[in-house]
Amino acid sequence: MRVLGTVSYKGTKFLGWAKQPTVITVQGEIEKALSQVLNTETTIFGSGRTDAGVHALEQTFTFDINKEIDLDKLCYSINRMIDKDIKILSFKQVDDDFHARFSAKGKTYMYKIRLGVKDPFENEYQYVYPFSFDYDLFSKALKQFEGMHCFKDFTSKEEDEDNYVREIFSVVLKKQDNDIVVEFTGTGFMRYQIRNMMGAALAIASKNEELDFISYHLKEDKVREIVQYKAPPQGLYLVKVYY
Repeated sequence: MRVLGTVSYKGTKFLGWAKQPTVITVQGEIEKALSQVLNTETTIFGSGRTDAGVHALEQTFTFDINKEIDLDKLCYSINRMIDKDIKILSFKQVDDDFHARFSAKGKTYMYKIRLGVKDPFENEYQYVYPFSFDYDLFSKALKQFEGMHCFKDFTSKEEDEDNYVREIFSVVLKKQDNDIVVEFTGTGFMRYQIRNMMGAALAIASKNEELDFISYHLKEDKVREIVQYKAPPQGLYLVKVYY
């Protein structure tokens, strides 16, 4: 049977989601635990990759089991043995043609910023931004990303079957005192895309770039120039995958 897993994790110590030899990754830790409990080598397929240091509230993945099993008990067993920075939220049976990545209809990510001096108790969970900051410019900059655009200048991906075109349904900003949360919901996001978008918006908010910096880099008919601004990973969270 095919199983859809939902997992949350603190990404600080992991070298990203994708399994790699000799380094600790989220996928690698989950596969190791599943293989041990199920007594057979088990491969999982994620909804997408997260970078080193990026967190997830609800990442999803699929895998196959060749026997009937109590999925609640399996979830309990995996959580007993897996790394403390990973928690399996649920396992549920899905159709055999369901795939965590290819069946996804959209995703929400959020990016967390704290304005001001660094906080040793929060540095792993948000980007502490000590520079000058204009919230109005920041908001106007981010709103330019809404809609269907070519994001070739906002990803390091070498090639893309959709010509780097993605749709962002909404960009929502929330501010309370010095804490800012930005939520992006869209069809999907490419490698470093959100971190590069955030980096560009922050450069505008600090008046290191003009507001039209983003509209220029969203032009589809220009030569590709990958933006040099990239927000750090610790402020980024995968919030939800939609099916």
